[in-house]
Amino acid sequence: MQLRRKHVAWGAAAAVAVALLAWAFSPRPVQVETAVAAVSHFEQGIEEDSQTRLKDRYTVSAPVAARLVRIALKEGDRVAAGDVVAVLLPTMSAMIDERSAREAQARYQAARANVTAAVARVDRAAVSLDKARLELERTEKLARQGFVAPSRLDEARLGATGATRELDAARAAQDAAEHDRDQAAAALQPVSGSVRAGKPLALRSPVEGVVLRIPLASEATVAAGAPIMDIGDPRRLEVMAELLTTDAVQAQPGRRAVVERWGGPPVEGVVRRVEPGAFTKVSALGIEEQRVKVLVDLVDPPVGWEVMGDGYRVTLRVITQSVDQALVVPVGALFPIADGGMAVYRLESGRAKLQLVDVGGRNGSEAWIRSGLKHGQVVIVYPPPAVQDGKRVAVRRPER
Repeated sequence: MQLRRKHVAWGAAAAVAVALLAWAFSPRPVQVETAVAAVSHFEQGIEEDSQTRLKDRYTVSAPVAARLVRIALKEGDRVAAGDVVAVLLPTMSAMIDERSAREAQARYQAARANVTAAVARVDRAAVSLDKARLELERTEKLARQGFVAPSRLDEARLGATGATRELDAARAAQDAAEHDRDQAAAALQPVSGSVRAGKPLALRSPVEGVVLRIPLASEATVAAGAPIMDIGDPRRLEVMAELLTTDAVQAQPGRRAVVERWGGPPVEGVVRRVEPGAFTKVSALGIEEQRVKVLVDLVDPPVGWEVMGDGYRVTLRVITQSVDQALVVPVGALFPIADGGMAVYRLESGRAKLQLVDVGGRNGSEAWIRSGLKHGQVVIVYPPPAVQDGKRVAVRRPER
């Protein structure tokens, strides 16, 4: 009896050990994540990091070299068309060193000497004119008495006329010499910052808008053409994206676009222009790419994006495909198969079932399934390599 009990105990222990070994070496279900195929709105588009910019940007610049008065306006201040935004004053004369001062003094002395010589020439021309007039009077008397030929009278008249012209020329030369003297004297005047000759020049805003940028607010001397400030209307914004030429072919004018990831709600837009010329741009990986600029107008009222400013970084999504009532699954559920098609794994009775699908399109998160799946079916997302057709799987519980 004891021997039988002993045999039964050993048999039970052996059975338990075999069961434990069978359980230990039996295949475990693969832990997977799942999602449900659902009907919703599907959109496919081209995404690119972009930036905003003003449609019309006006730069107020200095028309001449002048002294800029300190600007009281600040970035963000509103101005109306015709408002004075800056004032220019004539620049002071340049400071001169000792050598230049001596040269200027020498030029002044030379100008004074030229004036003296010009005065002497005027006096000599006046004497010559008096002499010519006396000669003309004597010749006319003799001509009336018949003692002088007519040709002699003509010569006297021409001599008087020439003497008059000589006097006029000498006086003009004297006037020019005096101006040269005054100019040389002006160069010797000391530089004074308190004296501002001439009228101030007011620069006015060409349009109504907001002051965007003031390169130099303090008083300073600026060159001709130097920018004073930028003015524009922030309510007239556009988005500029540099798309690959292969993507720009699909982003034709009139396409719907969405501006996202700017710090506020999505903003609707429409493609206005695709510039005709492309350019080469080197990517972050050092690859040369051909890109083209695409301009997008914002169609939503400014109330929704008025806090967005010029030069903001945004994400532009140009919609190339839009489908209502589309069956969508996470894009991570798709994987390619050998014949070039696409497939997913369905979850059915705790096992993975390979299912071929017809993909109509995909975006960054979802894929549109034309056929192969039904609404409500469960698919495996990011299937691990151990998952195969018919393999037992278990849904991974989310960690708390």
